Amino acid sequence: MATPRAPRAAPTWTFAARFRRGAFGWKSDRAIERLDEAAAEIRAMVRQDPVLAADGAVRLIEKLSPAFENVDDSSGRLQAVIRDVFEQFVPLIGTVEVAPKTREAWLERLWQAMVDDEMPWIERLGDHWGTLCGSPEVASAWADELLPGLRAAWAPGAKGHGWYSGTIPCLSSLYAAGRHAELLVLLESPQTHDWWDCHRWGVKALLDHGHRHEALAMAERCYRQGRYRYEVARTCEAILIDLGQRELAYRQYAFEANQANTNLGTLKALAAKYPEKDKAHILSDLVEANPGSEGKWFAAAKSAGLFDVALKLARSSPTDPRTLARAARDFATKQPAFALEAGLLALGWMARGYGYEVSSRDVAMAWEACLAVGKALELAPEDVRNRALALCDGKSGAERFVRAETRLSVGSD
Repeated sequence: MATPRAPRAAPTWTFAARFRRGAFGWKSDRAIERLDEAAAEIRAMVRQDPVLAADGAVRLIEKLSPAFENVDDSSGRLQAVIRDVFEQFVPLIGTVEVAPKTREAWLERLWQAMVDDEMPWIERLGDHWGTLCGSPEVASAWADELLPGLRAAWAPGAKGHGWYSGTIPCLSSLYAAGRHAELLVLLESPQTHDWWDCHRWGVKALLDHGHRHEALAMAERCYRQGRYRYEVARTCEAILIDLGQRELAYRQYAFEANQANTNLGTLKALAAKYPEKDKAHILSDLVEANPGSEGKWFAAAKSAGLFDVALKLARSSPTDPRTLARAARDFATKQPAFALEAGLLALGWMARGYGYEVSSRDVAMAWEACLAVGKALELAPEDVRNRALALCDGKSGAERFVRAETRLSVGSD
């Protein structure tokens, strides 16, 4: 085995000069761009010298909070990129072979960065502390250093509601050190309030020892507590699947555990995880779980090829007219019957006042798609016009607007 060493002279990192205190003002786009570039620079070094790359990763993490101190991240995009940086480089820092003094220096620098993290930007680094330690022995030493503070914070009658800055690093270190029994006893403190960020380490320890039912019970208590429901739902679902209780996992946790950024993404994730279930059945369950939002699942059903289901959903509750109009345009050749209904529904919902800042172009797109599909289906233009007119034959402003833009007529307004 190679002898652990200290890193050679560090290269001149391009990112180092860019990540100055307050360097990015309040805009997150530039910060995200620079962080992606910095991650790419470190990844390139991994191939040449992993130790230097790990040292660069430590340096980058140190600089994040000061550089981002004024950034507005109300969208959460920058925080997501930071989490990705941790996922990329924490294993590298934790597994690369270096001299004990080097690792000790890295850990001290990272600890100080967390202490100085006022916003906070790198708070979740504590979740990885046991991995950063690099060995059970180092993790155990850190646990010993942090335990007095944690025990004092969790002591009966202690002030501060059990808060201690070293809580998560301590629990992570206990877990990485293999001190699972001690960890589980510690989590019996009422000061933990069934918080998932604490008990997740107990769940991991129980699972490591094959105690799946006990781990599930602990996770479900945290789920009822209400924090980090997405993470807890994923854990509960995974345990139930491992226990062979797939239907229970699906019914109780799957919808939260597999929630994606889009409804289509959620449907795809569920269909991939539960291939024994028909997509239409999954979609029906999703709609049932979100009453009143049927129309919002139109695009997911359409993209999954469930055209009849998609139309049924679009008729059931307000559906974005632009989405319907685009479907009418895009499927005019492949699914003309579906396209015609989608186009008419688009006009209908616009006539009823739905849609954000509906423009003449939006109405024209839906109407032109209807006429084109009607021609492909060999329908008389008058038949298509009459069907459209029936959707907007009232006197509301929205109905008059749709009639004017499609050059329909009905009596006198």
